[in-house]
Amino acid sequence: MQIERTDIPDLVILTPRRFGDARGFFSESWNNRVMADHGLDYNFVQDNHSLSAQVGTVRGLHFQAPPHAQAKLVRCGRGRLFDVAVDIRKGSPTFGKWVGVELSFENGKQLMIPAGFLHGFVTREPDTEIIYKCTDYYAPETDGAIRFDDPDIAIDWGLDDAAILSDKDAAAPLMRDFDSPFSWERH
Repeated sequence: MQIERTDIPDLVILTPRRFGDARGFFSESWNNRVMADHGLDYNFVQDNHSLSAQVGTVRGLHFQAPPHAQAKLVRCGRGRLFDVAVDIRKGSPTFGKWVGVELSFENGKQLMIPAGFLHGFVTREPDTEIIYKCTDYYAPETDGAIRFDDPDIAIDWGLDDAAILSDKDAAAPLMRDFDSPFSWERH
């Protein structure tokens, strides 16, 4: 497993090794023991899988607040997407900063996003699938969102046309109108 730290040290890109032959490949996408040895000690309780039919579909920026905050391990099962995480931990030296990574079936990369981050993505190919593990169950009463195009965050989504959004994401508030329920703790 290749482990790459990003400009926000708590966000990690994981690239599993692929072992291939004429039939295809095998890849171990997560191993608790190996990851814990690298300081990534997570207990996943739920797997999610979504399909976005059209290029330019944006989902996010989402979070789940305490007491049901979620860390996520995100990967692309088919197609290609640009995956983004934004630090919303009060007191963090990287508060409001974002990291974006292209995830595709071909590159096999995964993004490990701890609790305390917004998460979102935009599809780059039709029929793109995203698969992610979560450390807590979905709890709609703690679900929240921030506008994907918030000018204070200024994410470069690489969109040529208007984003395809859900009604919920289109109506999400801006970061300046948001009181984050997360706090940063020095490790």
